[in-house]
Amino acid sequence: MGVALKSWRANEGPKHLILLGLCISRASASVLNFNCSLVLLPMCRSLLTFLRGSQRVTGRRVRRLLDKSKTFHVVCGVAICVFSVVHVSAHLVNMVSFSVRYSEDFPALNVAQYRGQDPRILIISTVAGVTGVLLVLVLFLMFTASSSCIRVSSYEIFWYTHNLFIVFYVVLMVHAAGGALKYQSNVEAHPPGCVHNNLTSLTNHRVAGEKGAEFPNAPPTVCQEEARFQPHFPQTWLWVSAPLCLYCAERLYRFIRSSTSPVTIVSVVSHPCDVVELRMLKSGFKPRPGQYILLNCPSVSSFENHPFTLTTCPTEKNETFGIHLRVLGDWTLRFSQLLLQQSNSSEILPVMQQRRYPTVHVDGPFGSPSEEVLNYEVSLCVAGGIGVTPFACVLQALFDDWHQYKLRRLYFVWVCRDLQSFYWFADLLCGLHERLWRDNRPDYLNVQLYLSNTQGLQSISEERYRFLSSRLRIGRPKWKLLFQEIGRANQLKRVGVFCCGPKGISKALHTLCNSNPHSGTAFEYNKESFS
Repeated sequence: MGVALKSWRANEGPKHLILLGLCISRASASVLNFNCSLVLLPMCRSLLTFLRGSQRVTGRRVRRLLDKSKTFHVVCGVAICVFSVVHVSAHLVNMVSFSVRYSEDFPALNVAQYRGQDPRILIISTVAGVTGVLLVLVLFLMFTASSSCIRVSSYEIFWYTHNLFIVFYVVLMVHAAGGALKYQSNVEAHPPGCVHNNLTSLTNHRVAGEKGAEFPNAPPTVCQEEARFQPHFPQTWLWVSAPLCLYCAERLYRFIRSSTSPVTIVSVVSHPCDVVELRMLKSGFKPRPGQYILLNCPSVSSFENHPFTLTTCPTEKNETFGIHLRVLGDWTLRFSQLLLQQSNSSEILPVMQQRRYPTVHVDGPFGSPSEEVLNYEVSLCVAGGIGVTPFACVLQALFDDWHQYKLRRLYFVWVCRDLQSFYWFADLLCGLHERLWRDNRPDYLNVQLYLSNTQGLQSISEERYRFLSSRLRIGRPKWKLLFQEIGRANQLKRVGVFCCGPKGISKALHTLCNSNPHSGTAFEYNKESFS
């Protein structure tokens, strides 16, 4: 913007319609080109997953930056919206200036055809104007549908409007080729301020007078030819073509990968609090603990893909993988009805006797911050309700063979409103606890369960869940005291803090990690976030 202002002053803008609005619109357009090229890169999930999984390519700090891909995408989107407002406002001023300050000496430079022409006509009669209106409309739909309230209440609206990015980029490249702004192509033959015989005598006297005031002894310069103007060469495609091709190629690769590899639903289990467990089988599917997938069910919607964290990964003994989904919204409601409509929801059948379940497509797996849980010596995992799913797969991996991982102590905190929610993974927690006791590592796992609903006396009464009953507390965790306890027990160590839950819990943990009250213990915050 500063360069644009200097250019406006150097070129004596008010004299030849090189107005300040034109400079601002050009500068904001450059910012928009830059952000439109960057906003697609964080959505290349397969590329980011490859980088996260390459220990030789990226270290822990770089992988933590990759985990901020969604935040980077949001920042670029907000920048596009802000500078779009600046760009549109500048061009609205330009349309009025073209009409009011119409110059008969340079008709080719004017967008207006005559002085006083309605600026609204200029907008709807030019390619840049029509495409600009369409871009503003598409951007408005994408921005408003990206709000958290719409994404939570109606994910379908967010999904369909966000896929308008294809229309946005096509119209954007047409908009840049509209040629509304022009530059002089024969400055040497027609320098600014020269006198031409074909111009009106009034204009010649005015130009000569202005030049004589600035340079008293300089003779008037005679123009060798008429001034010629031509549109600026469109540069938008130079910015967006490479990221757009990369993203489209990745989307094509993911579509082929998810469509060609069949997925077999092995079992469906209904859990308390409207949670459904889905076990599936897919050849060549090798995810890592903590990763997530995108699930598509054509019987519900052919285009919608919803992210779900893997709660079980394939192993040498069991090749199935699983997810836990909570019925919340139209898509999950219809999908759960298709899964449970003709069966006893608690029954698990072998593969050879399985029922006719709906067809599903699995895209992924994709990387997430939860993969780093096993790469710390000490980790703190905090889950809120169904947010336990990213850590369930980690617990399952530890249950299979905890010796092969770097992790040597795990603090697991789970906060739920309903007591029945703890039964989702009660068997897994108790099984892991018993195994660690058999391996003489009772201090490996520290489990704390919190029931936030304090109405009525509630407890886990089953004998087989005695371990969980002893770890159950009523109320909410005292995070500062918990960090002090972990800090005293792990001096001079780096503790990985992972959270998947409400914003209040996430904000409190992030603040404590940044404050670092224990100088001998470093806490690194990692937040689970689907992109």
